[in-house]
Amino acid sequence: MKFNVLKPANFLAAFFFIGILSLPAAAQIDLSGTWVAKLHQDYQERAPGPEIVDYMGLPINAEARAKALAYTASQIAMPERQCLYYPPTYQAFGPFNIRLAAINDNMGRLIGWAVAGTPDLVSTTIWMDGRPHPLPNAPHTFDGFTTGKWEGDVLVTYTTHFKAGYLRRNGVPLSDAATLTRHFMRHGDVLTITQYIDDPVYLSEPEVVSRSWKLDVKASLNNIVALCTPETEIERLDGRTVPHYLPGKNPFIDEMTKLYNIPQEAVLGGAETMYPEYRKKLEGKYTPIEKCVRYCCGWVAGAATDLIKCIGVGYATPGEPFGRRFN
Repeated sequence: MKFNVLKPANFLAAFFFIGILSLPAAAQIDLSGTWVAKLHQDYQERAPGPEIVDYMGLPINAEARAKALAYTASQIAMPERQCLYYPPTYQAFGPFNIRLAAINDNMGRLIGWAVAGTPDLVSTTIWMDGRPHPLPNAPHTFDGFTTGKWEGDVLVTYTTHFKAGYLRRNGVPLSDAATLTRHFMRHGDVLTITQYIDDPVYLSEPEVVSRSWKLDVKASLNNIVALCTPETEIERLDGRTVPHYLPGKNPFIDEMTKLYNIPQEAVLGGAETMYPEYRKKLEGKYTPIEKCVRYCCGWVAGAATDLIKCIGVGYATPGEPFGRRFN
C-alpha cells in the first residue's frame, strides 16, 4: 500500500491556508438592518427643530452668523429650493431612521455599505474597497463621496464633495468645502454615530455630535417614493422675490431671551459656547425661568413603552395634562 506524504513545504502551506480560513474578517461587525431614531435624545433638535435663532453650542464664525440671521424659512418655498436635499451631515441632526445594507462584489467580498435615502436625505454609499476620493475640483453632489475603513470594531468613514447646505435647520450654513468624519459603533441592538464636521468657511472649530439609533426588524423606513415636483406655493414667490432679513432686522433674535432668559450673546453661538467654562462668563447674566412652558419632555407615568410626551408646538396652558414638566 502506498501512502501520499506531504512534503514539509506543502504541509506548511496547507497549515497556513487552514489558519487563514479560521481567522475573523478584520474585526468587522455587521451593521446591516433598520435603525430607528428613539427621539428621547436631543428631542427638540431632531424632531420639531431648534428655535429660529438658536446657534448655541455651534462653533460658527461671524460670516456664518450673519448668513444665518438673514435666513427665513420662506426660502425653502421658492421653486428652485423645494427639491434640495440636506447634506449628509444632517443624518445625525434630523429625525431620520437609518437602513444599512452590505454591498458585495461577485466574489462575495464586501466593498461598501449602502445607506438608504429618505425624503430629505439622498441615498449614499460608503466605499470600503480603497478607491480614492475625487480631485478637489471634481463636481459636488448631494450625497458627496464617502470612503470607510475598520479600526477595530469601529467603522470610520470620511465624506467630501457634497453640496453646500445647512448645518442646523434654522439656516446655519455649511459650505461645499466642508468634510464629514463619522464613527459607526454598534453595541448589541444600539448603533451610535459620532461625527466630526470641518468647514473652513463657516466653522472656527469642528462641530462634534453623537447620536444613537436602535435596531428594529419590524420598522419601515420612509424611503423616497416619488420625484420632487416644484410648485408655486406662495403667490409672492414668483421668481422676483428672495425671502430674507436685512442685517439687524431679524425679528426673532431675542426670542430665546424672552422665552428662557438666555443672554443673546450665548444664543448667537460661537466656539466658546461649546464648552462648560462658558458658564462662568454668564454669571450674573442668567436667571433660570420659573417653569418650563415650551418643548418640555418627560417620561409618561406608567407608560409601557419608552416613548416620551412633549409640549411640541406653541405654549402650554396652566394645568395642561401633556407630559411631565420640569422646573
